[in-house]
Amino acid sequence: MLRELELLERSEIVESYEVLDYKEGSDFYFLKVKAKLIDGSALYVREFVSSEEYNYSFQWQEGGKLRIRWDNAPHHRELSTFPHHKHVGGEKNVVPSDEITLEEVLVAIANHIQNP
Repeated sequence: MLRELELLERSEIVESYEVLDYKEGSDFYFLKVKAKLIDGSALYVREFVSSEEYNYSFQWQEGGKLRIRWDNAPHHRELSTFPHHKHVGGEKNVVPSDEITLEEVLVAIANHIQNP
């Protein structure tokens, strides 16, 4: 089982999850997951991992509205952490963010849920 799916299985804040897409090759994998969280919000995970690349998007939303999306799409060159950034509360509110993993995202969301 992929490490990411193990993280979702073990997480205290994940109620359930669904693998929407998965592709694997000799040196890469692509994973797309929707996780339902214990507070009714959802986390959408998209990762492409290879020996050459790590592309990610972790979108946390509630009621169809964006709470936070961490990603490394190569835009927002003006940010000191380019290409890593996050959208907070909406698409247009873009702030610097370091490279992040699913494990770190789950911890950040757990902190928000447990300490609103």
